[in-house]
Amino acid sequence: MIFSASMLSQKLNNYSDPAGRIMRMKKSGEIISLVRGLYQDDKTVPAYLMAGAIYGPSYISFEYALSYYGLIPEAVYTVTSATYEKKKIKEYSNFFGNYYYHDIPAEAYPFGVSLSEENGYQFLIASPEKALCDKLCIMPPVTSQKDIKKLLFEDLRIDRALFYTLSFGDIFEIGDKYHSNNIKYLIKFLKKEQSNEQHN
Repeated sequence: MIFSASMLSQKLNNYSDPAGRIMRMKKSGEIISLVRGLYQDDKTVPAYLMAGAIYGPSYISFEYALSYYGLIPEAVYTVTSATYEKKKIKEYSNFFGNYYYHDIPAEAYPFGVSLSEENGYQFLIASPEKALCDKLCIMPPVTSQKDIKKLLFEDLRIDRALFYTLSFGDIFEIGDKYHSNNIKYLIKFLKKEQSNEQHN
């Protein structure tokens, strides 16, 4: 369970020195510090279930979500999350792992995100379509459909079979909210693929 410092102090208010007791609990490993003023008492909790509590508002996205859905082959050990209007990249490390937070446009932020629950923890995560758009949004811009294909299938190593199971409609719906060249070319590429399929 995640505790704030104030929650812990309240829980330990029968001790003459709650702050000292917290220090001893940290030293013994009874509680683990996530970030300043935030603690976890279960060493077995997967890192991603705590990403939203460590820094927010945020939701899991980018490489971590793409890996979570099997869209990229690599295991991703840094939990990557999207934020908005924070103006800077934030990174944290603790006992559980590494955390990375990056802004996307505020206009795009609310779309394609769902609340999931696991082991009593609730967490926000991007849909596969949203995670892909988020990732493309923060990558260096491409200048052609040929380049976007290379970016998708060579640089990101997106699984082709799974890529074609994505909802193109969802990408069309949220794509223009990014005002991103990469996503404009992604949409052009998807529309061309749709057109080719209809003619086959």
